Amino acid sequence: MSKKVESFSGESECLPRKAQAKIAFDLKKEGFRLKDILLVVDIPEATYHYHVKNFGREDSDAELKNIITDLFKKFHERYGYKRITRELKKLGYVINHKKVYRIMRELGLKCVKFMRKSRKYNSYKGNVGKVAKNRLSRRFNTSIPLQKLVTDITEFKCLGEEKLYLNPILDLYNGEIIAYEMKKRPTLDLVMDPLGQDIKRK
Repeated sequence: MSKKVESFSGESECLPRKAQAKIAFDLKKEGFRLKDILLVVDIPEATYHYHVKNFGREDSDAELKNIITDLFKKFHERYGYKRITRELKKLGYVINHKKVYRIMRELGLKCVKFMRKSRKYNSYKGNVGKVAKNRLSRRFNTSIPLQKLVTDITEFKCLGEEKLYLNPILDLYNGEIIAYEMKKRPTLDLVMDPLGQDIKRK
């Protein structure tokens, strides 16, 4: 009996409760005792009876499940329940995002990727203006807080053509991020705003 349970997905705990109840129901028809089946499938008896009672009923969300599955595939499995909810509303469906979340979870529709691989932002175009003296000179340790602060702008490519730029400022005293700024464009404010926060801290 345990081999049959494992053959559905490796472990019965990985399956939704409804699927576990279906396994238990099929095993009971083969002559196994329900008490023994529930121990192997590992679901409460009340849960089993609840799902068995509803096996014959028509799924009122069947059409919605098909549409959600089609939308999920249409957007290359990159849309989570919030975006799927927005797309459903565009199609005229009045639906709560919690219900979409429940249905997607029941169907096993999980967003595969939210962001592409990030890379360091490099705005260097040659020598422009005065080059500052290298005062750090690879001496990255300090016993004084806020004495040595370093930063590096990172570019994130999001879905579509949108980009985000992150500028964190790190204190080499303890590795703490003491300020940061994130913007959609690598403007001067991206650099100056966190510096302003540090000056106020000092």
